[in-house]
Amino acid sequence: MLPTVPVQPKRVADYADAAGADAVERLAETARPLRGLRLLHVNSTAFGGGVAELLHTQVPLMNDLGIEATWVVIEGTDAFFAVTKAVHNALQGAETRLDDEAIATYWERIRANAAELPRGFDAVMVHDPQPAALLQVLEEEGGREGSWLWRCHIDLSAPYRPVWDLFEPIVNRFDAAIFTAREYVQPGIAGPELAFIPPSIDPLSPKNAPMAERAWRDVLASYGIDPERPLLVQVSRFDPWKDPTGVIDAWRLVRREVEDVQLVMVGSLAHDDPEGMRYLDLTAEHAGGEPDVHLLTDLDGVGDVAVNAFQRAADVVVQKSLREGFGLVVAEGMWKGKPVIGGDVGGIRLQIREGVDGHLVDSVPSCADRIIELLADPERRRVMGEAGRERVRERFLSLREIEDTLGLIEKLR
Repeated sequence: MLPTVPVQPKRVADYADAAGADAVERLAETARPLRGLRLLHVNSTAFGGGVAELLHTQVPLMNDLGIEATWVVIEGTDAFFAVTKAVHNALQGAETRLDDEAIATYWERIRANAAELPRGFDAVMVHDPQPAALLQVLEEEGGREGSWLWRCHIDLSAPYRPVWDLFEPIVNRFDAAIFTAREYVQPGIAGPELAFIPPSIDPLSPKNAPMAERAWRDVLASYGIDPERPLLVQVSRFDPWKDPTGVIDAWRLVRREVEDVQLVMVGSLAHDDPEGMRYLDLTAEHAGGEPDVHLLTDLDGVGDVAVNAFQRAADVVVQKSLREGFGLVVAEGMWKGKPVIGGDVGGIRLQIREGVDGHLVDSVPSCADRIIELLADPERRRVMGEAGRERVRERFLSLREIEDTLGLIEKLR
């Protein structure tokens, strides 16, 4: 059997203060007719990246609601994950050629994983492209059970066509396909029922829970970061779509006006992202040994608590993505009462209201200009931060996403 991911128990009632009592009551009402339903989540990694983070919250909360939720991860070789990373990039628009060997590698591992997939579930939710073809294998072998939902966490609006031609018939086998936003849907999707459910953050997780100032100051000191000096923070994988070198270029422009500004860039190196270390090395090379640019990963011992500390200490949170399915780190920064400057792309547009919660930018100079403006205006930072926190409370917390997902599952029964 595929490995099951252990999760820590969580209680929906504990979210009443953060999300509001009404949100707790609505979720309980939505879940009531689904009590006893067996739900399987399938993805490619148990840590690193937004999908794993979502599932570490949603699986235990679903269990608390009386749904028997289980989470398994597919297994693969380095060659397999190199192929799935190429597919991931291609589906977001990168021109990526898959030769016959790469395609054979993909299907060999998918068939092996399908043979180990646990059975007997009423609904199966498959996350992102890596495990998407499991359903096709099961249907070919006559082993399909229950409703199948594909949760697409990326922007499919302009995929590289040769790769999408391979995945279109795979996706069209599902009963439902969930996207972050309507504009992410590729017109070729004709089989599944479409749903539009933005991702969410867990306000009680170690990454987002309240933290005393003394605690976050201690974390900064342990990494050689001065809490008395201006601080910019970007939290994301080291990935070309996150434009880490562009963030460093923006910091260099800001430094011309704010000489003592610091930059912290934090990312995890997930096992399903074989390019992560290479892009970390490229980013370090671009930083050129600048002492005020801190590049940190889980290999440096940086975990959720440290990320929480960095975001709370930030004067401005940055997420200068060139493509972005959603960008949970934007909502995280807003939840901590920080103005966020994000790339004017994808799901970041769903979160940041220009000039209200932060700014949307489309170039290195515009990013730098907005940072300089905010660093010079503490009151504006405060007002934007308060507006952003309230927006997240209303639209981007875990209970709302679970409510929407369970409503869709009930509709498919």
